[in-house]
Amino acid sequence: MDIKGMEKGRGKFKPAPDLDRETVKSVLLNKINEEKSLIIDDPKDLEVLKQVQYKSNKYNLVGLFSGCGGLDLGFELAGLIAEIGEEAALEAFKNKDEFNKIRHQSVFNTVYTNDMFKEANETYKLNFPEHVVQHQKDIRKVANFPMCNLMLGGFPCPGFSEAGPRLIDDERNFLYIHFIRALMQSQPEFFVAENVKGMMTLGKGEVLRQIVEDFSSAGYEVTPYLVNSRDYGVPQLRERVFLIGVHKEKIVEKYGFKYPQPQPTHGKGLKPYVTLRDAIGDLKESPGPYFEGSYSPIYLSRNRKKTWEEQSFTIQASGRQAPLHPGGEPMKYIEKNRWELVGENRRLSVKEIARIQTFPDWFEFSDGGNDKMSESGRLDKCYKQIGNAVPVMLAKEIAKPIAEFAKKHLEQSPNKDQKLQMSLF
Repeated sequence: MDIKGMEKGRGKFKPAPDLDRETVKSVLLNKINEEKSLIIDDPKDLEVLKQVQYKSNKYNLVGLFSGCGGLDLGFELAGLIAEIGEEAALEAFKNKDEFNKIRHQSVFNTVYTNDMFKEANETYKLNFPEHVVQHQKDIRKVANFPMCNLMLGGFPCPGFSEAGPRLIDDERNFLYIHFIRALMQSQPEFFVAENVKGMMTLGKGEVLRQIVEDFSSAGYEVTPYLVNSRDYGVPQLRERVFLIGVHKEKIVEKYGFKYPQPQPTHGKGLKPYVTLRDAIGDLKESPGPYFEGSYSPIYLSRNRKKTWEEQSFTIQASGRQAPLHPGGEPMKYIEKNRWELVGENRRLSVKEIARIQTFPDWFEFSDGGNDKMSESGRLDKCYKQIGNAVPVMLAKEIAKPIAEFAKKHLEQSPNKDQKLQMSLF
């Protein structure tokens, strides 16, 4: 069936909710073949991979769609916790110098990242060890990926978003295919892929089912988990899907390992939820720069302000769409799709949303340093990076079972790193 020949929805494609299983499968398989045709075997990729520095006593980690590194940082922290304990790791994490002294002890060693977002790559470079090889190239044109034990990636999600057009053949929905390509080449023991909640309901769930099947075909036992960030110590209402993949032959059959259902750490009967007051209350007088500008009718179509004792709305990848600071009067409901601002209001600052996304204060964000761009434009580069990131403390909790397994079952062969390189070259 030709989706584009059907009645058009938003944009140029057909919205997915009413499509049947066979149609979803047909569209996805056709798109997979289209995406594969874009791949160019570039000798320069091999030169990049020759720079990768493996460690035989670590789980070597590759980050795809790495952005500014929220997911990678959370995994690194979990790997450190597995080695030195949570209290010591979290205490050191508060200070960049102290963290840098011991971060090499993490069970995870990040070796390579791929992302096209220039400013996000600059941010990554500012905050991660120098040995990480950063490949700033369209993943659809990367023919060769490095070997690794663990692959991470929050593949882009606008086409899955419930706030967007939710188009079954939106090209942004198919970047996950290149994640699978990388898995098929590298065959890591584990992978973790993150996406928006809307991924679960697109096409009445058939899109997610097909995506899980596609990932499974690379040799993995794959399970999707829907989690809310606030249940894991993040001061934010942010629901996300994590696809956890465990290699069938290397891990499931050999060790009988099954990734456990993520268990909340905060909420009823547990630690209290982290509130906006807890997270940013000390920044009232020194919030740092924030996006300024008018509020559109779309922005004012719903409530944008939480109280100090609540968790933030989801942090989005846009300064203009940033939630309002909790100070002052609440917004006033006028009628359906219409709210009104009362008193003085401002959007949350870059520093505040970074706190809400649980980045440590020492984490630096690059705005690109373009003097020809307006201050709001430069700030928006930071908002975009932070909003696209996985909250660090959520990533840490998702990573813990894998970190604990890695600590117990790391291969101890001193030639493991040589084997990895030989398999490439």
